[in-house]
Amino acid sequence: MRASSACISARVTDKAKLLEALLAKLAEELDLLTRAAHLARDEAISEESRAESKWDTRGQEAAYLAEGQARQANELREAMAMWQTVSTTPTQRVDLGSVFEIDQAQGVLRGFVGPGAGGTEFEFDGKTYITVTPASPLGRTVMGKQIGDSVDLMVRRKPVPHRINAIH
Repeated sequence: MRASSACISARVTDKAKLLEALLAKLAEELDLLTRAAHLARDEAISEESRAESKWDTRGQEAAYLAEGQARQANELREAMAMWQTVSTTPTQRVDLGSVFEIDQAQGVLRGFVGPGAGGTEFEFDGKTYITVTPASPLGRTVMGKQIGDSVDLMVRRKPVPHRINAIH
């Protein structure tokens, strides 16, 4: 019983470290988005961006860009806050906080199921992971599945059966 408990404890620790790696990646993206939004805002209010004619929209375009980047930064901040509440406890079925693995022709797909920032790829321990939200097509396909269950993944617009090989 003790060995099993130690194994589970090691997986929880690894998943906690995986979550830390994801949050570090999201923090990098947030920093980049924030800096880009500030640059676009500075461009929008710059004297050089003042319209020279009614057809000159440089300043307005920069303002729209800054607004969009600021909105993305806020969404990323919210996603980071939600990820910080995700449980790292191992589960038998794919659920929020689960890490699953599916073998594909191109290699192993490692998904980390969470509440936001879907599609974010990040590295951990020499392996690539992708964040998957329950609302995404992949998320809807894998939610509630167990090891050994078959799932259809779209390959060249056709469903191809794959098996879930691991859940952490």
